[in-house]
Amino acid sequence: MSGVNQKVEPLRKARPCPECSRPSTRENYPFCSDRCRNIDLNRWLSGSYAIPVADDESKADEDK
Repeated sequence: MSGVNQKVEPLRKARPCPECSRPSTRENYPFCSDRCRNIDLNRWLSGSYAIPVADDESKADEDK
């Protein structure tokens, strides 16, 4: 193969880790390490992250 010594470009551009702001790695994208990935997973599983629900007051009035 003629392209064996060519530099391989990453599939994604490195971004800051959402937990510690260090550059992300290919193996743990978008995190920088297994530790940061597990911290984020723990937050999801413990309920720290939640999607806010907007109550629609007009629907509540119709139900009465």
